[in-house]
Amino acid sequence: MGTKMTPFHLTVTALVLFLFSTTILVTNSLNIALNDDVLGLMVFKADIQDPYNKLSTWNEEDDSPCNWIGVTCDPYSNRVTELHLPGFSLSGHISKGLLRLQYLHTLSLSRNNFTGLITNPILTQLIKNSQFIDLSENGFSGSIPDPIFVQCGSLRSINLANNKLTGQIPDSIASCLTLQNIDFSSNQLSGGLPKNIWSLTSLRSIDLSNNFLDGEIPHEKIETLFDLRVFNLSSNNFSGELPDKIGECLLLKVVDFSNNYLVGTLPESLQKLSLCNVVNLRGNYFSGEIPEWFRSLKSLEMLDLSVNNFTGLVPNALGDLESLKSLNLSLNQFTGELPDSLGKCVNLSVVDFSWNMLTGDVPGWVFGLRLKGVSLSGNRFTGNVEFGETAAGFESLEMLDLSSNLFSGVIPSSIGNFSRLVVLNMSRNSLVGSVPSSLGGLKAASVIDLSHNSLNGSIPNEIGGAGLLEELRLENNFLIGSIPDQIQNLSDLTTLSLSRNNITGVIPVDIAKLTELEYVDLSFNHLSGSLPKELSNLTNLVTFNVSHNELEGELPLGGFFNTIPLSSVSDNPSLCGSIVNESCPGGHPKPIVLNPNPSHSEHGSTSLNMSHKRIILSISAIIAIGAAVFIALGVIVVTILNLHVRNSINRSAAVALTFSGGDDFSHTRSPSSDYGKLVMFTGDAEFVSGTHALLNKDCELGRGGFGVVYWTALRNGRSVAIKKLHVPSMSKCQEDFDREVKKLGTIRHANLVLLEGYYWTPSLQLLINEYVSSGSLYKHLHEGNDENTLSWRERFEIILGTARGLAHLHQMKVIHYNMKSTNVLIDCSGEAKVGDFGLAALLPSLDRHVLSGKIQSALGYMAPEFACQTVKITEKCDIYGFGILVLEVVTGKKPVEYMEDDVVILCDMVRGALDNGRADECIDRKLKGDFPIEECVSVIKLGLVCASQVPSNRPDMEEVVKILEMIQCPCEGQEEIE
Repeated sequence: MGTKMTPFHLTVTALVLFLFSTTILVTNSLNIALNDDVLGLMVFKADIQDPYNKLSTWNEEDDSPCNWIGVTCDPYSNRVTELHLPGFSLSGHISKGLLRLQYLHTLSLSRNNFTGLITNPILTQLIKNSQFIDLSENGFSGSIPDPIFVQCGSLRSINLANNKLTGQIPDSIASCLTLQNIDFSSNQLSGGLPKNIWSLTSLRSIDLSNNFLDGEIPHEKIETLFDLRVFNLSSNNFSGELPDKIGECLLLKVVDFSNNYLVGTLPESLQKLSLCNVVNLRGNYFSGEIPEWFRSLKSLEMLDLSVNNFTGLVPNALGDLESLKSLNLSLNQFTGELPDSLGKCVNLSVVDFSWNMLTGDVPGWVFGLRLKGVSLSGNRFTGNVEFGETAAGFESLEMLDLSSNLFSGVIPSSIGNFSRLVVLNMSRNSLVGSVPSSLGGLKAASVIDLSHNSLNGSIPNEIGGAGLLEELRLENNFLIGSIPDQIQNLSDLTTLSLSRNNITGVIPVDIAKLTELEYVDLSFNHLSGSLPKELSNLTNLVTFNVSHNELEGELPLGGFFNTIPLSSVSDNPSLCGSIVNESCPGGHPKPIVLNPNPSHSEHGSTSLNMSHKRIILSISAIIAIGAAVFIALGVIVVTILNLHVRNSINRSAAVALTFSGGDDFSHTRSPSSDYGKLVMFTGDAEFVSGTHALLNKDCELGRGGFGVVYWTALRNGRSVAIKKLHVPSMSKCQEDFDREVKKLGTIRHANLVLLEGYYWTPSLQLLINEYVSSGSLYKHLHEGNDENTLSWRERFEIILGTARGLAHLHQMKVIHYNMKSTNVLIDCSGEAKVGDFGLAALLPSLDRHVLSGKIQSALGYMAPEFACQTVKITEKCDIYGFGILVLEVVTGKKPVEYMEDDVVILCDMVRGALDNGRADECIDRKLKGDFPIEECVSVIKLGLVCASQVPSNRPDMEEVVKILEMIQCPCEGQEEIE
C-alpha cells in the first residue's frame, strides 16, 4: 500500500524541482558565457600572426580560457578580466574578437608588432570599456581622432608610447576625468597641449616626451594636479616659461622638461617639491643663478641643468642635498671655484661641470668620494692633478675627463690604481713629464687620451698591459723613442694616434696583428725603415697617415693601400710605388696617361708625339682634376681638423654615462648601462643578433665617405640597416647630434630612406635606417649581368623617384651633399629611395676641407663650386650631382671611366655627342625591348642642363620633377633603336 502525499510533501517536492531546474539554467547560462570568452579569444588569435607559437595553450576545445597564457580571470565568475601579452612578437591587426570579452578591464599588448590606424572602431570600444590599456611599442600609425576619448568610461591608464602616431593630441582627452596615467611618448605628435588638460585632477603621471609638440605649457589650473608624480614633456618644441605654480604639485617626484626651448628663470615654487627625486631641465635657455632655495629639495637624487645659460657661482646650497647621486651643470656659464660643500653629498655617483668658466684647483672631494664619472673638461682649472694615495675613487671611478683646462705638472703614477677606469681623457692641458708606466694597470680602460700636452720620454712598454684598450691618443707631445712592440697586445685597438711627436725607429710589423684598427696617424715624426707589407691585411682601415717621416721602400699593395691618399704618405722622399708616382728599384710600372676625349682650344691642337694621342683636357676634366688635386693637398689639413674634432668631444662620456638612458649595444664596453643613448623613432629596438653582434663584418652592406653600413634584424623579423658613422669627424656633442638626427628623423617620403633611430656615445654613433632589399642603383647599373639589366621604364621611374625624393629634401631645407648612384637604393617594387641625406650636417662644422674629404669618392658627381672656397654650397650642388646621375642611368656608364691610356668624362662625352646630333648613340646598349628614343634624348638633355657648370643655370628640383612628368610619354609610335 503506497504512502499518501500530504500538501506539505507536495510543496517541498515542488521547491526541490524548482531549485534543480534553476541550477541547470544558471549553469547553462554560465557555460554559454564562458564559451563566449573562449570564442572571443580564439577569434582574436585567428586574426594575428604568432611566429614563436607563444599562444600554444589557447585551445578552442577548452571550456574555460582561465588557464591560458596571458589570461587572467575573476576568481568568482571565471570571466576574463585581464589580457597580458607583452613582448610576444605578435603582429597583425587587433580584431573584434576582444569585444566579446565583456568583463575585460586590462589589456596589455605592448612590445609587439601590431599595426593599423589608431582610429580603429575596435580600439574606440576598448577604450570605452576598459580601465587599463597598454599598446606601447607597436606599429600603430595615423592620428588620434578626437571622438576616441568622448566616451572613455572608467579609463584610468592609457599607454600608446613608441608607435608612429601623428597629428595632435585630441582635446577630448580632457573629458576622461578618471585618467591617472597618460603615456604618448616617442611618437610624432605635433601641435600644442590639449585645452583644459589640467582639469584631469586625478593625473599621477603624464609622459609626452620625444614628440614634436610645441607652444607654451599652460599655466592655468596646473596647481590643481594634487596627485601628479611624474611630469615629462622632454624632447619637444615647447617654448615660453615654466608655469610659476608648478611647485604646488606637491607630490611630484619627476620633473623633466629637457630639450625644449624654454626660457626665463626657475620659478620659486619649485622649492616646495621636497619629495622630488629628479629635476631635468637640460637643453633649454634658462638663465640666472641657481637659487639658494635648492637646498629645500631634500629628496633630490638627479639634477641636470646642463646646456642652458645659467651664470654665477655653483652654490654651496647644493651640498645640503645629501641624497644627490647625479649632478650635471655642464655647458653653462658658471664661474668661480667648485664649493667644498659638495663633499657632504656622500651618495654622489657622477658629476659633470664641463664647458663652463670654472677656475681654481680640483677640490679634494672629487677623488675622495666614490664617484663613477667625473667631467671637468673645458674650464680653467689650474694646478697639479693630485689623486692622493688612498683615494676612495680608486675603487669606483669609471670615467675621468680633465681635458681642455690649464692643468700643469706631471701625471701621478697613482693613476694606475683606478682599477675600473674605462675612459681617461687629460688632453689639451700643459702636463709635463713622462707617460706613466702605471697606465698598463688600467685593465678595464677603453680610451686613453693624453694628447696636446708637453709630455716627453718614450711610450712605456707597459702600455701593452691595458689589454682592452680601443683608443690610444698621444699626439701633439714631445715623445721620443720607438713604438713599443708590446702594442701588439692591444688586440681591440681601433684608434692609434701618435702624430706630431719625435718618435723614431721602425713601424713594428706586429701592428698588422691589430685587426680592428680603423684610424692610424703616425705623421710628423722621425720614423724610418719600410712600411710592413703585412699592413695590407688590415681590412678595417679608414685612415693610415704616415706623412712627414723618413720612411723608405715600396708601399704595401692590396686592401686600403691601393687607394691610400697621396697626402697620407707625402714627405717621405724615399718611399716608392704607384701612389707616389715613384718607381721602385727593379720595377717598371706602366706610366699613367690622362687623355680625356680630345676637344679644341682656341689655339688648336698640338701634337706631342706621333705615337701618342693628343691630350687636350676639356673644361670639365680640368675642373675634375683640379678638384682632385685640391682635395689631395687638403687631406693633411683634414686629418689635423679631424683630430681637433675628435678631441673636442669634451662634453663626452660623462654626459652619456649619467643622463642619456637607453641600452648600449655598441661593441665598445661600457662601465654602466647608461653610457649610450638609443633612440628609436619607429618603435621596436630589440635585435635578433644581440646587442654585441650588430656590427658583424659578415653582415657588412657597404662603405662610404661617412661610414660603414651593416645589416641586422629586429625580433619581429624585420631587417634594418645600421650605419656606423666615422669617428672622430662625426662626433658632435650629444645635444647637437640629437637635434640634427631628430630633424632628419622627421623627414618622411616614399622616395627617401626612412631614418628609424640612432645611437650615440662620444666614441660611437650609429644611424638605424630602414633596410632596402634590392641594393643600390650603382649595383643594378654596373654590377649586374645583361639578363637582369634595368628596362627603360624602370630607369625612368628611378630617375623620377630620385627627383621627387631630392625635391622633398630641398623643400625641408636639407642639402644632400653626396648625390651618387650608390646612395640611391631600389626597393623590392623597383621604387627609388634616396639615402645618406643630410649627413654633412652632423659634422662639427660645415668645413669645406672636411666635407670634400668625406665625398672625394664621388668626384665625378661633385659640382665645380666645391673646388672654390669663396662659393657658397647650396642645393644647386645636389642638382649637379643629380644631373650626372641621370646621364649615368641613361648611358649605363660611370661618371668618370679610366681607360688604358685615357680618362672619359661622362658629361663631356654626352654633351659632345648631343652637339653632333648623335645623342641616341649614348643610350645604354644593354637596354632590351621597345622604348622611346625621344623620351631618352629629352632626359639626356635634362641631365646636361642639371649638370651645367654655372649653378644659376641649373633648375630647381621641383622644376625637374615637373619636366620629367611632362616628357614622360607612352611607348607606342616612338622611334626605336634597332
